[in-house]
Amino acid sequence: MAIEFAASPRPTLGIEVELQLVDVEKGSLLCIAPEVLAELSAAHPGGEHPKAKPELFQCTIEVITGVCETVAQARDDLAETMLEVQEALESRGAGFIATGHHPFTPWYELDLTDGERYQRLVDRIAWPARQLTTHGVHVHVGVRSGEKAVATVNALSGYLPVFLALSSSSPYWHGQDTGMASIRTKVFEAMPTTGLPPELGSWAEFNDFLDTLINAGTIDSVREVWWDIRPHPGYGTVELRMCDAMPTLWETCAMAALAQCLVQSFDDVMDAGETPPVSRVWVRRENKWRAARYGVDADLVVDDSGRTQPLRAVVAELVADLMPIAERLDCASELSDLNVIAERGPSYVRQRRLVDEGLGLDELVGTLREEMLADLAEPDRA
Repeated sequence: MAIEFAASPRPTLGIEVELQLVDVEKGSLLCIAPEVLAELSAAHPGGEHPKAKPELFQCTIEVITGVCETVAQARDDLAETMLEVQEALESRGAGFIATGHHPFTPWYELDLTDGERYQRLVDRIAWPARQLTTHGVHVHVGVRSGEKAVATVNALSGYLPVFLALSSSSPYWHGQDTGMASIRTKVFEAMPTTGLPPELGSWAEFNDFLDTLINAGTIDSVREVWWDIRPHPGYGTVELRMCDAMPTLWETCAMAALAQCLVQSFDDVMDAGETPPVSRVWVRRENKWRAARYGVDADLVVDDSGRTQPLRAVVAELVADLMPIAERLDCASELSDLNVIAERGPSYVRQRRLVDEGLGLDELVGTLREEMLADLAEPDRA
């Protein structure tokens, strides 16, 4: 059955952020999302908040934007909902953080969200789903056709290591330093239909791919194709799913600016009658691993001969190349923040520095919580 692509006329933007609910005193995860969402949703039609949603575990609330034109508009949208969530949490001695994985609370102490969909997911996938206490940021960018969406996914997949390295915020798992910049990436890869997307030649081929998986009983719908980046037919977007959740909104917005600018750049290339270049699959796989392991200290493979370049240099060149597009899209400031992240280090760098200075992981959670609250009040790139 052919799926129609609900084309977007412009590179509109939508952002989804998965928040971890934590005990303010102990730092551990709290499974209170159902009661918090019930309170937040009471005043809304149908008893459902339009921008705060449940996730697989009761320790998570996902906040989402509407359809936005600019990164700044998306930031304001997210901040408004996050402040609502924070207000509801305060009376419960709770708060929230945004990182790829909680530093120490184990998955087996957490409760699943009620619902047939979640239970069916765990029944079918078993342990990989039961321990999926990961938290990410998803960025949707509008695309003008299904054909362009497939070509954009192919081209954008080569840039996913940059998104991953700059967003990495999950060095700890079950109280241990994993040596990774993003352990979330490796935990999530245990799920089926995850990882780098296959290179597809057309929207028709994408439909054939979905039909095969549905007929085989692998998935029920496109919602269960959890690639690092995928077309989203219903929204008319390309959805980038590579990023760890990040502890500040300004970092999240920098990733959104990069996504929006890259998608627009590919659209410009296609309008000129050309096809955006696609890197070799082995290069994409190797660079994803390097980004997950080494973060901003990674040397990325930049051609088929194996030549490498420091990630920070790749970021600097990318920002410079995309700046004219960022100025058109009114996100030049947010795009420039990529260089700030690369130089000062993403969250995994800051977390390790604090722990090396003697901070306990429970205290680290408090620092992460305060970091987001300070940024909600006023972005701080210092």
